[in-house]
Formats: sequence, structure tokens, C-alpha cells
Amino acid sequence: MISRAPQLPPRSLSKLLRYLATTLICCIIASIDLYAVDYYVDSEEGKDRWSGTSPSRAWKSLKRVNQKTFEAGDRILLRAGSVWKGQLSLRGEGQSGRPITLSTYGDGDRPLIEGEGKRDYTLLLRNVQYWEVSGIEITNTGKTRGPGRRGVIVQAEDFGESHHIHLSDLVIRDVNGSLRKKEQQGGSGILVRCEGKEVPSRFVDLMIENCHILRCERNGINFSGNYQRDSWFPSLQVVIRGNLLEGVPGDGIVPIGCDGALVEHNVMRDCPDVLEPSEAAAGIWPWSSDNTIIQYNEVSGHNAKWDGQGFDADFNSFGTVIQYNYSHDNAGGFILICNRGDTLGTPGNMGTKDTVVRYNVSVNDGIREYPTKQAGWFTPVFHITGPVENTKIYNNLIILPKKRIDEIDSEIVHFNNWGGPWPKDTLFANNIFIAEDSVGFHSEEDEGTVYTNNCYFGTFERLPDDEAAILEDPALADASARGDGFEILKAFMLRSDSPCIEAGLQGLEDVSDLFGNVIGNEAVPSVGIHQF
Repeated sequence: MISRAPQLPPRSLSKLLRYLATTLICCIIASIDLYAVDYYVDSEEGKDRWSGTSPSRAWKSLKRVNQKTFEAGDRILLRAGSVWKGQLSLRGEGQSGRPITLSTYGDGDRPLIEGEGKRDYTLLLRNVQYWEVSGIEITNTGKTRGPGRRGVIVQAEDFGESHHIHLSDLVIRDVNGSLRKKEQQGGSGILVRCEGKEVPSRFVDLMIENCHILRCERNGINFSGNYQRDSWFPSLQVVIRGNLLEGVPGDGIVPIGCDGALVEHNVMRDCPDVLEPSEAAAGIWPWSSDNTIIQYNEVSGHNAKWDGQGFDADFNSFGTVIQYNYSHDNAGGFILICNRGDTLGTPGNMGTKDTVVRYNVSVNDGIREYPTKQAGWFTPVFHITGPVENTKIYNNLIILPKKRIDEIDSEIVHFNNWGGPWPKDTLFANNIFIAEDSVGFHSEEDEGTVYTNNCYFGTFERLPDDEAAILEDPALADASARGDGFEILKAFMLRSDSPCIEAGLQGLEDVSDLFGNVIGNEAVPSVGIHQF
């Protein structure tokens, strides 16, 4: 008799095959992970002739790291307390789910890399992808200020798409770059750059999070490349979140050549007044970027003599949303919305359109500490200039206290015509304007400007035409409150006796107020930042 193997039912056979396939895949993944290596680097106890694969056999120098092309899943771990002089130029590509990591090990101070100004970077990630860098400290201080000097450069050049570059928990300080912006010579803490003539290049899933940018000149976090509309290839999934910028005199955070960038929960403060009067700079703003969302940021103490606002929606940008931010004590005002008319229609400037500014707080913006009238400067809270189109400004709170000196220009809104044309179709609705000194609203040849359902309380030289104006105390919880941080903004909630409750224009957008209260399409919005 011939023995036969038992026959499995079709369903049992299918389950067995799935089990075997899953087991095989797990074995393959496990075998791949065996090839991922941890490399240790110790500036004091390491030796470059060692393997680097354990703390006791650590490498010593940055040069040894620069020689290695790393593989997916590898980790480069710098020992806490180590100090190197030189530059780190990282090579290799990770994979989705298996990035290459540069981080730290051990207890003590952050590993420190001092660039000494000898190159235009201390840390370079050029034509790589799937990298995560965290936990280290970087300087790049030369004997004198140098053009184009940065702390970190992230660059894609003739590379195509560079995916998943994450920088987090870095300290980048004391980068004494040039203070002059011309031809991209101004220095910065972090520069993100897209270049190349052969292969369009951009970043996808780029994140800069929880970094401390300290005493970097001229700028904090800025971008370059991909701004021409005839070769439009914007970076995607860009997130700049939770960073602290201090002692940065120029531009704070500037996405360029991006679509859908998210800039949130950042703080920029204490900007020294060291720029030349010809050097325009502002806090957080997109240029040549679409659909940028700028929210929950705090900018204070910007002192640039040209511009010097907390925020800006700049030209060749569509659909910028600036919401839920706190701007205070910025010499040049709260916000600039601009377009350069004499370049409109070129590949580098297709307009500034559909900007939304909502649920922000501005306190003491646009009051400089020195005379401005004789110098021809002006410092409005809102500066709207050139052929910007379809700007909506609603449910903001503006508090402008007394001027400290008499020879200072002070206005809530100033329209003018950078490059020739004037702004068109600007809406101011549901805003609260509180002026403790005599201020005005400047308007000349702007077209289609509408003011409606705004509250004006205090002293004004002139008021705009506003048929639904509220001309009484908005009854805030404590309009005199001042300070840093978002916690102070609770003082600007409406009291129960406020005339601003359910007094706003309906039909703007279905959003939340500054404090998270949802305002449905059918609800009557309050005036100001708080839906009582």
C-alpha cells in the first residue's frame, strides 16, 4: 500500500502559505537589520584606527566620520562632552522606515562641533536622504564676519527628491556671518538650499524642530532656490516647529520655494539693532511659496530699521495663512503684506494673492525708540504695499500704546504702492483696534478696500468708513496686560458685558478662535480673538 500525505483543505493551505510568507519577510527584515551598524565617536578616548563599533573602540575624529558612506539604519553616536574643531559632511542614504541617525551617547554636555569659520558650514547634508540629526551643538565663529557663513547647510543639487531630512534638538550658535543679504551672502543658523541645472531638486518631508538658534548672523532658518514659476518644483511637507531664535538680527524663518509649509510654535526674540538701514528684515515670512501656514508663533523685539515687522506675506506667494500668532514690541510693526509691482508677471513674481491674517494679537508693534519722521521712515502696524490682491484681515486684536517720543510716525494701517501699482480688494473685518495715542489709517489709491464690523477704541486722527463700527470699550478681561508667552493672551478675552460679543461679520470661514472655540458657519462671530 502506498502511503499518501494528508491533504489540507484549501483554506488551511492558504493560511499556511500566508504564515510562511510572513515568516520569510520577517527573516529578511531581521537579516537586513543585522547590517545596520552603530558607530561611536569620542574626541578624547577614541582612535581612528579602531572599528568605531563600540564605545570602547570609538573613532576619534570628524575626518574619520567624513570618510564613511553610511547605510540605511546606521547610527553615528557622538559622545557627550566631546569637542571637535572642524566640519562634518555626512554621506549615505537611508531608506523609508530605516533612516541614518546622527545623535549622542553618554552623560554630560552636548557634543560640540566648532567650525571656526573655516568653511561656510559646520554641518553639511548634501544630496542625501532619510537622515535624522539631533542632540548636538554647533558653532561657526570666524575671526571676522564672513559672507555666506552658516551653521548647518541642507542641500539638494541635481539630485531629484531628497526625502526625510529631520533636524531636531540642535543648538546652533555664534555664527558670525555677513549682515548683508545681497546675493545670498548673509549668514544664517540653518540654510536649506535647492540647486542644480540638470535635475530638478527639492525636499520632501523636511522637518526642523525644537532647535535653539542663538546669536546667528544674519538670519535664523532660511531657504534658497526653486522660486521661479517657469521651473516651479517646490519642496513639500516642510515643517518648522518649536524652535527658539534669540539674538538673530535679520530674517528669522523664511520658507522659499515651498508648497504647504507649516511654521508653528516658534519663538523669535531679542533681535539686536545691528543691521544697516538698507537691510530689510522681518521675523517669519514666506517668499515665493504657496499655501504656507504660519501659526502659534511669537515674535518680539525685532529692530531692523527697514521693515522690522514680526510677520510678512511676501511676493510670488499664493494662499499664505497667518493665524493665532503673538506679535509684540517689534519696531517695524506687526505685519507686512507686499508685492513688487515693477517685477509683476515675471517668473520670479506672479503676485501676492489670497493672503489671510486672522486671530492674531499685536501689542506695542510699530513704535520705534528713535525719531522716524525726519528720516522718512514709517512704522505702521499693518503695511500693505504694491499689487497685492484679495487680502482678508479679520478677528485680530491690535493694541498700540502711547509713543515714547513725539518725532515718530505711528499708524494702524498704511497702504502704498511698491513698484507702482496699489493693493486691491483688502478686507478688514471683526478686528479690535485699541489706540492709547493719536493714530490713523492711511489710504490713497488702493482699490476695493473694505472696513466692516471693527471695534475702534481710543484716540484716532481719522477712522476709515465702517458702517458697522463699534466705537466703545471692547471690555477685555485686562487690556493692560503685557508679557511674553501665550498664557498672557487670556487677558484679552472678552468680558460678558463686551459690545463685541456676536457683533462680527458672518460668512468668513469655519474656523476656531485663538483659544480653540469652534465658530461654525451659522454662528455669529464675535469681534476680536475670542468667541465668547
